[in-house]
Amino acid sequence: MSGFELDSRLARDSVFVADGPLSQVRLMNDRRYPWLVLVPRVDNVSEWLELDGGQQRLLLAEINQAGALIRALPAVQKLNIGALGNIVRQLHIHLVGRHEGDAAWPGPVWGRGAAEPYAADALIEQTEHWRVRLR
Repeated sequence: MSGFELDSRLARDSVFVADGPLSQVRLMNDRRYPWLVLVPRVDNVSEWLELDGGQQRLLLAEINQAGALIRALPAVQKLNIGALGNIVRQLHIHLVGRHEGDAAWPGPVWGRGAAEPYAADALIEQTEHWRVRLR
């Protein structure tokens, strides 16, 4: 895991929440959705299949934990999980809480309107909210 460097686009569009056993957990700075991103701290990996078996199991456990927390939110009806990598090649997993009537429903969140960043105080509050729950 040495040599890990976060892609600049992920750094720009999200904020650090916590480090899991394998991944950095980040909050997307878009208040339209409860949206976490897991970025495995493994150098030069762009595909799930490039992780070894132990790393894959750790990532799956992290997805299960973060996904369960998002699904527990009152407004969430559906959890979208995606690892596209078409623009940002660094392996990262999106977990997005969705509900009927959200800004992109029923389509994907990517490319649907401009992100609506959190106000500074709300961003701090949301970051702490997720940090506490991920312990």
